[in-house]
Amino acid sequence: MSLVRLNIKGISYSQTQNGAYALILNEVDGDRKLPIVIGAFEAQSIAIALEKEIRPPRPLTHDLFKNFADRFDIVVKQVIIHKLVDGVFYSSLICERDKIEEIIDARTSDAIALALRFQAPIFTYKNILDKAGIYLKVNPKKEEEEQDSILVDDLIAEEIEAAAVEQQSYKDKSLEELHSLLEEAVNSEDYEKAAKIRDEISKR
Repeated sequence: MSLVRLNIKGISYSQTQNGAYALILNEVDGDRKLPIVIGAFEAQSIAIALEKEIRPPRPLTHDLFKNFADRFDIVVKQVIIHKLVDGVFYSSLICERDKIEEIIDARTSDAIALALRFQAPIFTYKNILDKAGIYLKVNPKKEEEEQDSILVDDLIAEEIEAAAVEQQSYKDKSLEELHSLLEEAVNSEDYEKAAKIRDEISKR
């Protein structure tokens, strides 16, 4: 399976889950976005790592991990989001010490917070991006102006939230309802929606 490189587009407050945030990852050589729901602490840690000028008075948990790794010559070479199960993303840290590579399981939010601190690239597999990636209609000029902004535009956030809610809603449907929705989507030529419903049926 081929790997696709991602970068961080921004962080948005989640409209659907109280106290949660949506981390938006962007396909480097494409237009798809990968929205991932993360907790407030992880969102803060990622935002601080993105804003180079912000220095917390005491090290946060991810800063402590970085200091610990530096002291023992451990390097995080890359992060791979390798699995998606029931809306939950699973990630691995590819680490190296004394030219020996180790793979460590990690929550995706923690893995990305560490990737930023180690300046390590973030990847996912093409099939995960095909399943969970979404296209957003954004004004190119506006997107260029906001390239350095940590918080994404509210309109983009709403669209991401709507897509996330739509994906979640399929999980609550019976197989019979899913087949009916699939037929409707195909008849209306909404093939993107049909693909999502088909994926949900396949998972059953």
